[in-house]
Amino acid sequence: MTVETTSAEKINQLFKAHSLDVQGVDQEFVTRFHTSLPKIQGLFQELYGVHEEADFQLLELLKCLIQGYQAREEQLRERDRNKAAEGYWFLSQHLAGMSLYVDRFAGNLETMPSKLSHLQDLGVNFLHLMPLFESPQGESDGGYAVSNFRKVDPRFGSLEDLIALRKTMHDQGMYLMLDIVLNHTSHQHDWALKAKAGEQEYQNYYYTYENRWIPNEFEQAMPEIFPESAPGNFTWNEEMKRWVMTVFHNYQWDLNFSNPKVLQAMVENMLFYANLGVDLLRIDAPAFIWKQTGTSCQNLPQAHTLLRLIKQCVQVATPGMALLGEAIVAPKDILNYFGTGDFIAQECDFAYNATQMALQWDMLASADTRVMLQAQADILRKPYGTSWITYTRCHDDIGLGYEDASIALTGKDPYLHRKFLKEYYSYSGDQWMSPARGALFSSNPKTGDARISGTLASLCGLEKALFEGNEPAIEQSIQKILLMQAYSILLGGLPMLFYGDEVGYTNDYSFQQDPSKSYDNRWMHRPQVDWNKVNRRKVEGTLEFQLFEGTKKLLAIRKAQDLFADLSNVSWMTPHNQHIAGLIRRKEEDRCYCLFNFSDQPAGLTWYAFREQGEPSTQLFDSWSEMSYAIGPDYEHLVIEPYGFRILTPR
Repeated sequence: MTVETTSAEKINQLFKAHSLDVQGVDQEFVTRFHTSLPKIQGLFQELYGVHEEADFQLLELLKCLIQGYQAREEQLRERDRNKAAEGYWFLSQHLAGMSLYVDRFAGNLETMPSKLSHLQDLGVNFLHLMPLFESPQGESDGGYAVSNFRKVDPRFGSLEDLIALRKTMHDQGMYLMLDIVLNHTSHQHDWALKAKAGEQEYQNYYYTYENRWIPNEFEQAMPEIFPESAPGNFTWNEEMKRWVMTVFHNYQWDLNFSNPKVLQAMVENMLFYANLGVDLLRIDAPAFIWKQTGTSCQNLPQAHTLLRLIKQCVQVATPGMALLGEAIVAPKDILNYFGTGDFIAQECDFAYNATQMALQWDMLASADTRVMLQAQADILRKPYGTSWITYTRCHDDIGLGYEDASIALTGKDPYLHRKFLKEYYSYSGDQWMSPARGALFSSNPKTGDARISGTLASLCGLEKALFEGNEPAIEQSIQKILLMQAYSILLGGLPMLFYGDEVGYTNDYSFQQDPSKSYDNRWMHRPQVDWNKVNRRKVEGTLEFQLFEGTKKLLAIRKAQDLFADLSNVSWMTPHNQHIAGLIRRKEEDRCYCLFNFSDQPAGLTWYAFREQGEPSTQLFDSWSEMSYAIGPDYEHLVIEPYGFRILTPR
């Protein structure tokens, strides 16, 4: 059985039923619709061709696209047209982001507009607001256990408050990013409640089973995501008298996308977000959205087909909204989320450069850039027209998911190297003298795997230095923080700061007294903002001032040069000194050398490293220190201070 090719007659009937003016005001939409229809049909066929209601469900999906388009206000349609005129609008070097929790940053959505000036002064114009939609207190997973995709949780405010904030942001030239959780819902979502009540239709929205036969088949190949707090991948539900798949936590029920009704319902939710005015929609955990026994249920081909289908749907109905796939996977796997084959650059517009993020923490601990450089062959294959989210850290833990081969090629033992990193950042074991103050997250004693929690400042040594009152150590920690921020801001992609890092927040241990958070030490790096501390950034000489002004200057340097747009224009200098990472950004004849010393000692780079790149100039200007350097003979060196960096352009 195959999906019937949707006839022109049926399409015309759809247009007529929705009163579309195909030759007038709706012509742009109709053109997009017809252009994408063959791809939509083909992708739908791949996923649902054998489904008994395939033809009907395809028509329902197409109706959903028309309705999503018709619900879009004219102001947003005009924004779509302006973005289209720019081409790949999201590649611009003028975009700079911050990720934050509204309640912990500003109190609520109503007061959020009053805090925008702080962000704009910093140079941030792209806001990722962490999950805002309704989720049960105590079972929210930080907002990623959604019980209502269309209702803002009352503790943040209302949907009207969110729309008002978005309008203010757009009026001020800012962009909005929100999350959608495709993989699962809360067990308190209306669909789950109906499933518990015995409604077969909604039980089919999830993976539910009367006995352990099929769950056991799944478990044989599926890893545990949170082995400490949520072992196993299935939970018994007494009300339903069935086992339900719960990959993350027992209160998060995995959606069954092999059911096309689930696809349609979630596309409707995505278009709802688009019509709230979202510029970038972050798809949470896309690697998990398709399940199949005998597999790890991660990164399956059908997951990519599903994302490509979703991308086509969004492109038709609400083309100004870009998609970010939050796939924290191996470097070779992450590139697939940009699309492959006939769908290169037609899947997700953005992905997190999680490998690069983890590798910079590797460099900071080891003072060695060689592991990072081994991973670049994969990372640099990102296709033009897509972009990375680059960051030093986020709301989540820091994983060490880069490949063992990258470590082994430097002559290091992968197991011992990861052990060193875990001990260095968690202030334990043989590395008790480490300046870092963090904690291991989701430690698995069976495999030895673990991730790292902690704020940027605490992991860079500021917490320890402040506790000891050690002024030289405080200054060095500030330098480390700026080094880490400079690296991620200049690397290529859209830099995404995490709130509090701009003023040096250290770990907040109060989460241990909150039963709804105490099991998750990632809350130590999700601070409750004290605006008295934030306002110290206006007092010259304070560490808040130094970090804020330093971060502000880095963002300004990036925005001032066109070559910092994501033009897939990153290359790496030959590693003449293992302590120094040297990247080059190029555009036509322009170039910029970005050099980073990850050592606690001064490190020198031979001037030959520039001649090796064909550099014809004799002078280099550093945008950071605002000093000029004459390129010397090959036996002399450009010396960079401990944890220092240079942003050099030829003169």
